Amino acid sequence: MKIAFLTPEYPHPKTGTAGGIGTSIFNLSKALSALGHEINILVYGQNRDYNFIEEGIRFYIIKNIKVKGLSLFLTQKKVERLINSLFESGKLDIVEAPDWTGFTAFVKPKCPLVIRENGSDTYFCYLDNRKVKFNNKFLEKRALKNADGIISVSAFTGNLTNKLFKLNRKFTVIPNSIDASLFEPKPSDSKKLTILYFGTLIRKKGVLELPEIFNLVHHSNKDVELILIGKDSGDIKTGSCSTWELMKPLFHESSLKKVNYLGSVNYSKIQDLIKEATVCVFPTFAEALPVSWLEAMAMEKAIVASNIGWSIEMIEDGKEGFLVHPTHHKQYAERILELLVDEKKRHLFGKAAREKVKAKFCHDLVARQSIEFYKTILES
Repeated sequence: MKIAFLTPEYPHPKTGTAGGIGTSIFNLSKALSALGHEINILVYGQNRDYNFIEEGIRFYIIKNIKVKGLSLFLTQKKVERLINSLFESGKLDIVEAPDWTGFTAFVKPKCPLVIRENGSDTYFCYLDNRKVKFNNKFLEKRALKNADGIISVSAFTGNLTNKLFKLNRKFTVIPNSIDASLFEPKPSDSKKLTILYFGTLIRKKGVLELPEIFNLVHHSNKDVELILIGKDSGDIKTGSCSTWELMKPLFHESSLKKVNYLGSVNYSKIQDLIKEATVCVFPTFAEALPVSWLEAMAMEKAIVASNIGWSIEMIEDGKEGFLVHPTHHKQYAERILELLVDEKKRHLFGKAAREKVKAKFCHDLVARQSIEFYKTILES
């Protein structure tokens, strides 16, 4: 099968940094290519137009058209022409795009178009208790209505998306995935007790809850260190240009001395930091099905994560990790402290977490599920 992924991001030196959408497409495209399918990656929002082939995958780098008031529409039509050209020349059968900001709202390809719901702007604004921009919601709804098929990375995301847009679109749940062989558990010689958070420093990921949680942990155990990894970001609610600067005053003076913010680090180094961590924490308010959780689970790390929506589709509380609401600071801290002192429980949680990743979230399994879904669309 010849498949194209249309995306605003992809983790490649020639396309810039990427978040969860880009990482999930990267994992899926690699797995599909390994199964013998032809993969095209169409990345818009770039600074020039060109294409290249790498490891059997063809990349189309697309520069946005800039005309005041018409940039988005003209870029959509530019992408539409490229997709149709590839389809007419026999280079693709089907195209997939994410739901984020509804880029495909006015893209009408001659081949089937599938949208994979990784969480729209409307979805994240709802979970983060923020007002969504009218234009984004309009485009996202139109894109979903016009799609030939819908995949959602979690049942929670699919159901909530339908509710928010007042749609009744049938969707198929196919989760995000990782190559578990690239995230093998590694023994650590470190005797330090460390709590690791990795991800963007942004309000919706619950990082503004972390200071109070860590204050409580530090009060009980002065030796524990909190390590933060990820790009700093601005804060929409306060207008601050730095979420890290908002976090710092929330730590007690003594606990702040045990916090180590490393900023963005190379993707390869993240595995080393996960390996050394005693416990990983993800107190997020807004996700769809986060790849970062899967990476920590695959490396057999004990996790304390949010208990909202999608989380129960990834982790069974008390089996593969602990699930606690991010605002329940005392309970969250207690769960962390419990794992810090109970090495056996950390080991049991970690083993169970990796087995779950291999059984449900492995990239080759998800690739096969995606192909079966694409077939139903092509045959309908």
